[in-house]
Amino acid sequence: MSTKGKASLAAIVGTAFLAGIFFATAGANLFNLGGAVGTSSTAAALDGSTTVQQEVDTGPRDLENAFTKVAETVNPAVVQIQATKVVERRTPNPFQGTPFEEFFGGPRGSERQPQQGLGSGVVIRSDGYIVTNNHVVEGADQLRIVMYDGTSYSAEIVGTDSFSDLAVIKVEEPDSDLTAISFGNSDELRTGQWVLAFGSPLSRDLNNSVTAGIVSAVGRLQDTPQRRRMQSNEQQLSAVQNFVQTDAAINPGNSGGPLVDLNGRLAGINTAIASNTGGYQGIGFAIPANTVERVVTQIIENGEVRRAFLGINYQGASQNLIESEGYPSGAAIVSRVQEGAPAAEAGLQGGDVILSIDGQPLEKYLQVSNIIASKQPGDEVELTIDRDGEEMTLTVTLGSRDQASGSAQGSGEAPSQDQLMEELGLAIQDITPDIARELGLDDTEGVVVTDVDQSNPMIRNSGIGPRQVIVEMAGEPVPDVDTFRQVYGEIEPGSAFRVVVRLPQGFVNVTSLRKPQSNG
Repeated sequence: MSTKGKASLAAIVGTAFLAGIFFATAGANLFNLGGAVGTSSTAAALDGSTTVQQEVDTGPRDLENAFTKVAETVNPAVVQIQATKVVERRTPNPFQGTPFEEFFGGPRGSERQPQQGLGSGVVIRSDGYIVTNNHVVEGADQLRIVMYDGTSYSAEIVGTDSFSDLAVIKVEEPDSDLTAISFGNSDELRTGQWVLAFGSPLSRDLNNSVTAGIVSAVGRLQDTPQRRRMQSNEQQLSAVQNFVQTDAAINPGNSGGPLVDLNGRLAGINTAIASNTGGYQGIGFAIPANTVERVVTQIIENGEVRRAFLGINYQGASQNLIESEGYPSGAAIVSRVQEGAPAAEAGLQGGDVILSIDGQPLEKYLQVSNIIASKQPGDEVELTIDRDGEEMTLTVTLGSRDQASGSAQGSGEAPSQDQLMEELGLAIQDITPDIARELGLDDTEGVVVTDVDQSNPMIRNSGIGPRQVIVEMAGEPVPDVDTFRQVYGEIEPGSAFRVVVRLPQGFVNVTSLRKPQSNG
């Protein structure tokens, strides 16, 4: 990868982090397309054989021996993934910038050029099945797998899951049974536990690099933008992910590689970093092994991942409401129930406060999406809610996320002013000539903010306030309230979107808001 490419990747990742967008690719999907949610079992014939028995004492030599034993055992299961994508590039005009450009500036041709991507993966079945990140292989026309011993194979994509950012690929006719990783139980991971990260950071020449660290935290729920192609358009989806945080060094190229415990068992798949520079800063994230096993089993057995659907938009309850009503810290307010969705059939209503799911009090409101996504269509869940001061329990039979795909991508319905205040915490109106004169504006394009709800963290943290004029949202101009409402109605629930604001002094501010999350 060129120096320019590395600088661009660092700028993208750093800017995303500073802007409050958590997802920062840790792998090298280096196609300039952008730079992350079972227990041990034999599901889908996962036949890992990397478990080692350790006798770790407190001495440095014992710890050293533990590290080396795990590295020797796991490395044969770790692979480097070389992904190639062929792109069309317009042929440059050789006369550009010269006096002849006007005469020879006609239509130019195009040429197909390969772009190289680099990532990591780990063998999960001895007959050649490998798990990696979806963003490592997304859009690839050719995949090449390099084993620890240097053996190289072609590979094909078996299936992908953009929601969890996982993909399964398969080596074509391996020479012999491959060493497969053993799965651990990520629910048993503890903060402070030693882990090792494997992969090919930054360069093909750094394959099978091993770094050591600890589990910094578990259960890091984050609202993570993912990309999914719908017909000919690309829509931004938002997937609530449950990450294992580690300080083991993870860098671009490590994506898809394994994070393992000192028994050589998979703890997670390295997938993301939080960084101001695009490189290692001690904060890396892995998809938990239990999630990996659940997803890859479905991909191998069914060719796809089926997820449950509840059918609500929701947001976190304010701290004041939590304290005054004695709600659990992760209480979630239902802002909208989608018509005909399982939630509606069970009697859930807008304004209900979800307190617990299946008897488990919510510690973070994003657990709603994460818990529902871990279920299967047809499963039943019990929602304990508060409605107008009365606590009750509703039983919901979950539907299929695929069946609800239309409503999950934005209803297209123009929201009312009350809904805008409830979801975004702002009130708007068209700019009249009188308002334009008062604000010192030359035209009446845009919508003026007349009021904001400071108890709504969405608007409170955005910098948007009264007398400011919103002129663009989600890349679309919003010259009036009707256009604003229509554009907002098309935004997929859970997605963050850019807002361009014109201030009274003539300055322009760019900020972001997020449409309340839908679990569907």
